[in-house]
Amino acid sequence: MKAHIASLAILVVLSPLRVHAALGGNAASIKADQAQMKGSVQQRQTAAYTVHEIQAASGTVVREYVSSAGIVFAVAWQGQFAPNMQQLLGAYFEQYSAGVQAAKASYVGRRPLNLHLSGLVVQLNGHIRAFHGRAYLPEQIPAGAKEEELW
Repeated sequence: MKAHIASLAILVVLSPLRVHAALGGNAASIKADQAQMKGSVQQRQTAAYTVHEIQAASGTVVREYVSSAGIVFAVAWQGQFAPNMQQLLGAYFEQYSAGVQAAKASYVGRRPLNLHLSGLVVQLNGHIRAFHGRAYLPEQIPAGAKEEELW
């Protein structure tokens, strides 16, 4: 029994912290994302949504698009380093990972990733020192917003 409790304790300690401002989550923990990325955040309002732009210490810029309902419906990034995709995609990370594996199985070589999955779109491109991409939930895009704006 002690071994089981010890194993469970180790699992909890070693598990990554959940970031709730991830895609599909709420905006309440954008400050946690800012702290995780060791960056500064700026906010700008549009008629349809709010953009929280985090300038990470690494130079990477991450934008989180939040609807008036407080839901992160899109994330975009650009910079010298690829962001932590698990942190950005949250609950959608497993779906993304499966899509990446399927794409790799059907294509040999290098090319931009353009995944259109059930309820999730992920587009990314880049190479060392020049990464950019975006992920969004098509059904969650607020009225008045356009997919082209989400970069």
